Amino acid sequence: MSDFNSYESPFCTRYASKEMQYIFSADKKFTTWRKLWVALARAEMKLGLPVTEEQVKELEAHIDDIDYATAAEREKLVRHDVMAHVYTYGLACPKAKGIIHLGATSCYVGDNTDVIIMRDALGVVRRKLLNVISQLSDFAMKYKAMPCLAYTHLQPAQLTTVGKRATLWINELLMDLDEIEYRIASLKLLGSKGTTGTQASFMELFEGDTEKVKELEKMIADEMGFDGVVPVSGQTYSRKVDAQIVSTLGGIAQSAMKFANDLRILQNFKEMEEPFEKNQIGSSAMPYKRNPMRCERITALARYVMIDTLNPAFTAGTQWFERTLDDSANKRISVAEGFLAVDAILNIMLNVTADLVVYPKVIRQRVMRELPFMASENIMMDAVKKGGDRQALHEKIRTYAMEAGKQVKEFGLENDLIDRILKDPDFNLDASELEAILKPENFTGRSEQQVEEFVAECVKPVLDKSGIALGETAELTV
Repeated sequence: MSDFNSYESPFCTRYASKEMQYIFSADKKFTTWRKLWVALARAEMKLGLPVTEEQVKELEAHIDDIDYATAAEREKLVRHDVMAHVYTYGLACPKAKGIIHLGATSCYVGDNTDVIIMRDALGVVRRKLLNVISQLSDFAMKYKAMPCLAYTHLQPAQLTTVGKRATLWINELLMDLDEIEYRIASLKLLGSKGTTGTQASFMELFEGDTEKVKELEKMIADEMGFDGVVPVSGQTYSRKVDAQIVSTLGGIAQSAMKFANDLRILQNFKEMEEPFEKNQIGSSAMPYKRNPMRCERITALARYVMIDTLNPAFTAGTQWFERTLDDSANKRISVAEGFLAVDAILNIMLNVTADLVVYPKVIRQRVMRELPFMASENIMMDAVKKGGDRQALHEKIRTYAMEAGKQVKEFGLENDLIDRILKDPDFNLDASELEAILKPENFTGRSEQQVEEFVAECVKPVLDKSGIALGETAELTV
């Protein structure tokens, strides 16, 4: 229930999913700390340290029943969150109390947990991104052959198709997916590196047995679902990892903003719209308004994420020697909220791309207003084939095009270029011949084939090997 007397993050109250919120919750964090303490104790037991099976089982039995009140009270006293939770865990596990956190430093639980959380969060982002790609590829195939105006400099250019334009959005999302896949595959635990990364405490515990110290890390990584640990570190894993991951999130934000801005412009053109619900209000003052509020929200959140990429970049650059603590306060905000914002963005994209609205007649009308200009060379070539003088016809069609443009721009009239050509006997073309030339489908190049090839060769293999169930939906609360 909301507390109206204190600040609450909009990511929690309005935007991010409960799933992503849980990944960055205190409960996820501190239960993961306990799982790491269990993994450490189990590995130490197997490698011959004085840790018993009974102690490990006691620790396992109390992973989830965290006494947060006691932990908070203890942290207020000792000013150290890890030691407060070691103390609290020890109260729940009196037999294992003496071996909790044996040989470890705070970053053993703190940094390894951060890596685990980022891995799990990347998995959610990956799943939602794949679903957005799937929905957009269905859309691209449905409209692969529908001619529409393309724009360069936001001015009408040659034709494309509605589906071909969608492939541009998908292609950038596939680039983002490649980055996500790489980050997940290359993510490694910090392991058990000790206070300055030298593993000195574990060398002491294992009486100089290097192989056991190395095996300890391997066993912990295996239990936590990783194929390895970072090869070298100071006290922490390199903060470049955070910078790289948030930068990857920033890439998704870039692609999402591009999609959202394109759709906002198309909605202004009345060619396409984001879904508009039956009882939705577009404006408090203008009842007729149908504002692209979801795409506007994508743009707003994407801007936040792109700026957020600077936070871990500066943090990585200012980690002195083996570690400083000026990373902590910043990274717990910037990494978490970067993920929460991208989760929100993908939720909106899932919602929007599931039910994009297309207005074929408006699209066709806008095409036909511009097509006579684009078809001028084709018209001239057909007239030359019927005996016309190419140079003379070029000058005439140039003049007519300027006059027709003036009718449109200065007087708000329709494009009358075709009427002018029909009336000129030098062109020697009748209405049926001009109509055949002015078929929009003749001006889209390989757009339809490009969509088919792109979906078959680039999208479908990715979706097929993804290992996830497609068809995810997202209900928005606002």
